[in-house]
Amino acid sequence: MKIKFCGANRTVTGSSHLIILDDGFRILLDCGLFQGKQAYVDEWNTKFEFDPKEIDVLILSHAHIDHAGRIPKLVKDGFSGIIYCTPATLDLSRIMLTDSGHIQQKDNEFHNKKRKKQGLAEIPPLYEIKDVENALKLFKPVNYEQWFNIRNDVLFLIRDNGHILGSGSVTLKIIADGKETVIGFTGDIGRPNRPILKNPITMPDCDYLISEATYGARLHEKFPEDMETFWKVVDETCYQRKGKLLIPAFSVGRTQEIVYMLDQMNKVKQMDRLPVYVDSPLSTNATEIYRAHPECFDEDIKNYLLTDSNPFGFNNLTYITDVEQSKALNFDPQPCIIISASGMAEAGRIVHHIYNHIENEKNTILFVGYCGERTLGARIRQGMNPIKIFGEEKQVRAHIAIMDSFSAHGDQKEMLDFLNPLDKTRLKKLFLVHGDYDAQLVFKGKLNEIGFANIEIPEQGNSFEF
Repeated sequence: MKIKFCGANRTVTGSSHLIILDDGFRILLDCGLFQGKQAYVDEWNTKFEFDPKEIDVLILSHAHIDHAGRIPKLVKDGFSGIIYCTPATLDLSRIMLTDSGHIQQKDNEFHNKKRKKQGLAEIPPLYEIKDVENALKLFKPVNYEQWFNIRNDVLFLIRDNGHILGSGSVTLKIIADGKETVIGFTGDIGRPNRPILKNPITMPDCDYLISEATYGARLHEKFPEDMETFWKVVDETCYQRKGKLLIPAFSVGRTQEIVYMLDQMNKVKQMDRLPVYVDSPLSTNATEIYRAHPECFDEDIKNYLLTDSNPFGFNNLTYITDVEQSKALNFDPQPCIIISASGMAEAGRIVHHIYNHIENEKNTILFVGYCGERTLGARIRQGMNPIKIFGEEKQVRAHIAIMDSFSAHGDQKEMLDFLNPLDKTRLKKLFLVHGDYDAQLVFKGKLNEIGFANIEIPEQGNSFEF
């Protein structure tokens, strides 16, 4: 048996891990897009570490593009097996992969115009909408906490890990020659005691474990503190300076959590006159899917629903899908809050809002989660000034605020709490993925302190036999 690491190795994007059984049967865990500058021509996206035609099944931990975004490319290149995931992940994948398909086509058109001017031949898009449609036909939903047979000697379980709607850890049971081998994959570990979703549930004991390590070197603020900090940013920006608060936020998970917090804040802070805009068609659609899956909600929001039937809407909140309405926000002088995708400020409407507002000292850009290396969000967070947007240098005069406590990823302590109950004497090898290398080294040390041994940090393309 062999594990091959095909993405999110010593980085936080492109999640993909291949399990090859002794008889050649191939199980792929996730098939994510490597995000960042020119993702549409990135060699890691255009080429796989395996032959897609040889993959038998894919198990998807959740719908985020860095975990699911290359599935249409996988299908385009010959994969024809079943894609297993939870029902909520399927619903989110429909809108997120469709959105990604449009982005791939638009990016490709832009890139080919530049190539044409340079006298170069056109290149095909990473994938198109037809590839997304073909991929979605292969999805098969399975419920949490049900062992499912891929074949008689291979079973898997998806367990709620509290990251985003429908997300889960994956546990594989493989039976060969009368021996059972259990392989675990944490997916992205969520956070306990956060709004909306249930707390993460620790995985079953296993022999080999693939674990994420995104915030392996960091601790987040706690929820009461981030509510107070959030209000302080709103108050200083919109009420004291009469400016605009721009929040780059991922369409799935982060946007709904922010809206839910604003819904609660609205009741105690008298914000009725402050307009709030969710400016993203994808965020709007994702919010509707959240409403359709209350089975994923925790008890707090279920109790909240008894007094407020719409936790993702209030009088001064407007969901915007029309592009002209989006453009109009850039010329509206009144204070407001604009929540828009993408969370890394690398694409989408938020880039236009930042372009139009970053030079005004009244405004604030609030980052509420991780930004991948080289993205516009990362460059602004790091204090670069001036900053280049759409090829034009902009002076950073707006206030920059950071609240990583909004992250859907567990911090160092939360990940340790998630992993600690596992039987350490049974675990033969623990592989750390989905993290910057420095953070992974810190996390490895913390895992050693609580009794975990035999920890590997694989590089892209590494394989381990067992």
